Amino acid sequence: TMEFTRRRGKRQEDYGLGSVLDLLLANARLVLGVTGAAVLAIATLAVKRLIDRATSPRDEGDPKAEQKTLEESWQDLALIKATPKPLKKQRREDLSEPLLSPAQPPTPGEAREPRVCSAPPEAARVESSPPRCLTLQEKLLSHYSSQLAVPEAQASLALQLAKGICTQLQNFLQSKCPELPFGRLFLSGPLLDGLSALAADHVHVMLPVVLNTALWSLIPGEDTVVRNPQYWMIKRTDLEYFPRGCSPWDRFIVGRYLSSNALNETLHKMLVASINWPAIGSLLGSIIHPVVASQELKLEVKHDQVNLSITLFPVVEMEDKVLLAAPPEGLVENLWLESFYRAEVSKVKELDGRDSGARQRCLRILNGICKSHPTLHKLSGSPLTHVVLHLSATSLDWAEESLADRFQQVLEELVGYLETGVLPSYFNHKINLFCELLEEEIDEMGFLLYRAICEPELLLKEK
Repeated sequence: TMEFTRRRGKRQEDYGLGSVLDLLLANARLVLGVTGAAVLAIATLAVKRLIDRATSPRDEGDPKAEQKTLEESWQDLALIKATPKPLKKQRREDLSEPLLSPAQPPTPGEAREPRVCSAPPEAARVESSPPRCLTLQEKLLSHYSSQLAVPEAQASLALQLAKGICTQLQNFLQSKCPELPFGRLFLSGPLLDGLSALAADHVHVMLPVVLNTALWSLIPGEDTVVRNPQYWMIKRTDLEYFPRGCSPWDRFIVGRYLSSNALNETLHKMLVASINWPAIGSLLGSIIHPVVASQELKLEVKHDQVNLSITLFPVVEMEDKVLLAAPPEGLVENLWLESFYRAEVSKVKELDGRDSGARQRCLRILNGICKSHPTLHKLSGSPLTHVVLHLSATSLDWAEESLADRFQQVLEELVGYLETGVLPSYFNHKINLFCELLEEEIDEMGFLLYRAICEPELLLKEK
């Protein structure tokens, strides 16, 4: 009985809503005219669809139904956004006269009064040439050359400062912690590899942690506490035969695992309290401040010509894996994040080298758009690179003249991955690169990109 009452109440609400909409649309033509009524009808239909889906019971266990609902929502929202603006009404001296469209001829036998032009005769004779419509290809190339080019002087200065700080860090670690076998620090990041840098403002410094592979082994991500194949654990082995102290890294063991948190905390204390940054900054002609509140190992460098952010990453290379001391947020410790950045850059450049392709240029444009857009910024970096790598397996024409086609195809692929909520890693299909995105974020990204498929110029407008 309760279920019946609920359904009956819902039908009555639907009928009431339908009656209001019918009455509104019936009188819209009288009030708004034909064009206005058409706009209102389209918008009303789309809104009614959204309301119907919001009030109708959902198939919680049917992923295909959820995917279809999400796609229809994006389509309806795009329909509302794309409704045409009503035409401006023509001005009439006498409202009793009929309104004629510009293309409609006057009634035969009826003389039309000559119109008075207020502009001077000289201005009337000047004919302005119509603006040239640029193709998407031309807009993309223009966007690339005008907004994505990093000034060479700034890039050179930023790298010079980063190398100087690398040298000072290396000297400090060798004198302060001679027992810890750190490798040679090196620079990394988009500014060096050229896939997504928009400005000379950020550099990664990689600090190799050299392990004796006889004393350490890797635990796969699926077997870790977070059940995420992209996070690994590094386990201390054979403690019965090689007790604690045999490895210099045993001081960072937590529960028989090399703790990324413990290592980061020790390095953070060194960066904040032990290193004389004013003296190093004076030597390099800049001001250097460690970021105290950040969980990352970050330095802010201020120079007269450039402001630079430097992030330090301890890194372990073992069993063909590159693991960063970048654990997930929360109370989970000891985890190491597998990084594919080096493999991503190498693979994209290898593919472009084979066919003289425009993958790198396409990626820089896409990364530039996503980084500067508040809705899409979480798609920049690895997700875009993996989409391009997946697409390269099926779309072989990456010549520069096909840049616009590939650009639109990447947008279509992104929408498809967002619909399912899964973007598999190119190098390990068990890893979902969308696993940390919220449902609301996926919905907003999907709606925006769905619109951009039909009108890619939306993404090239200044934010």
